[in-house]
Amino acid sequence: MIREMLRAKIHRITVTESDLEYEGSITIDANLMAACGMVPYEKVGVYNIDGGGRFSTYVIEGPPATGVCCVNGAAAHLAEPGDRVIVCAYCGVDESELEDHRPAVVLMGEGNLIQQV
Repeated sequence: MIREMLRAKIHRITVTESDLEYEGSITIDANLMAACGMVPYEKVGVYNIDGGGRFSTYVIEGPPATGVCCVNGAAAHLAEPGDRVIVCAYCGVDESELEDHRPAVVLMGEGNLIQQV
């Protein structure tokens, strides 16, 4: 049996901008994506800590070392600048591998700086 498991998470990143007119997605600083192994166009779940909205989309790589987290398209109605969100990517893990499975977790601090990996 394959179980859907957390593979990577950026915890408490602050939304820096939103763009309602963009086609869709979430733009994240390339360094933050690399820190947890997320790749461009990967499907993610986004959970708004402050507003309560939850949605799925895909990641677009933003400029490195900028701390950017831009919610694009219709999802811009669900998260606005200043909101803290959790961005999660998932994977299928065979039950025989569950014991060794460890997700990559990036904890964010003030100014969208990495606090801990």
